[in-house]
Amino acid sequence: MEQVREPDSRYQIGVGKVEELAKLVEERKAEKVIFDNSLRPIQSYNLAKVTGVENIDRFQLILEIFTKRATTAEAQMQIQLAKLQRDLAQAKEKVRLTKKGEQPGFMGLGAYEADVYYESVKKEVHTIRRKLRKIRGKRVLHRERRAELGFTSISLAGYTKAGKSSLFNALTQENVPVDAQLFTTLSTTTRLITINKKKFLLTDTVGFIDRLPLTLIEAFHSTLEETIYSDLILLLVDASEPLSKMTEKLTTCLETIEHIGAAGIPTITLLNKIDLTPQKELEEKIEAFKEKATALIPISALYKTNLDQLRNEILKTLKNYVQISFSISMSKETRPFMAWLYRNTDVKKAEYSENCVHVIFEADSATADKVRSRVEKEFKGKVERL
Repeated sequence: MEQVREPDSRYQIGVGKVEELAKLVEERKAEKVIFDNSLRPIQSYNLAKVTGVENIDRFQLILEIFTKRATTAEAQMQIQLAKLQRDLAQAKEKVRLTKKGEQPGFMGLGAYEADVYYESVKKEVHTIRRKLRKIRGKRVLHRERRAELGFTSISLAGYTKAGKSSLFNALTQENVPVDAQLFTTLSTTTRLITINKKKFLLTDTVGFIDRLPLTLIEAFHSTLEETIYSDLILLLVDASEPLSKMTEKLTTCLETIEHIGAAGIPTITLLNKIDLTPQKELEEKIEAFKEKATALIPISALYKTNLDQLRNEILKTLKNYVQISFSISMSKETRPFMAWLYRNTDVKKAEYSENCVHVIFEADSATADKVRSRVEKEFKGKVERL
């Protein structure tokens, strides 16, 4: 059902639509109603009262899917953290509504007073965050150890169901779970791969989704940051979908990558599932994506099509990737320049003092030369290749 109007404070939709919804639930024997819009507790409560079934919104739906797909303790804790953070914002209203009488989706709070419930949730959030910090600390140690050993890291990224785990299996000869459901991967898996006698660490990461709630992005930050610290991103797009849908999902992926601070990392864009795409249609999509994506390669992870071309592109991209350090004096031009640097390169370190900033970054040769020129001409700074 759709309705274009200002949100109703009681039901989100208008009273007439609520009556239609209740009839539809009865006719179809529906067990649950899902709203694409965000629902306040009072709206979910009132809708449940009229329809007789639980009414949830998009955020709750994603949480339910995540809960079913989570297989590791870390993923389960991250999902619980996202749920509790939302509960904190709605605690007083939920307790008040629970006291009015049980409705589908509003059971289990018992005789809680609002303040007691709020403090209980806060305590649980603190406990989960402490446990996640320990896990994150171990991951940082592992990452530092890999860096000491000189391993270059590659991350798989893309919209959920784009085929990341299939590509991971094809490149590593592993057998991580793959199926047609959403969010098969909710925690990272890293394996060593060899390309032309050179060793790389390949990491499979959680899939992106349009309008992923900020709370979930924050909860999964320790998992997503594996993408931030990689030297190369392989960004997958499902080529079997309509062009408009592909463009929409690519935009979502690029925005998420920028949001988590990984926009400056070299990226190879892969049009996956070409085995499901007619040749003429594929050619049109490749042409349409040329300006939107970098280093575009059509592949089939399932049938291992064009994987040698991908391996060659990985070697070519990482071969041209250099690490540079420089120091410049602080001025009114420094901050805009640093913002540009964060957007266009992979800044590994930035140490600010009262009078200057010392930076270590990685970028392809062309971008590194551009930075070198700006630092030397505009800031009279010294640039060193590491």
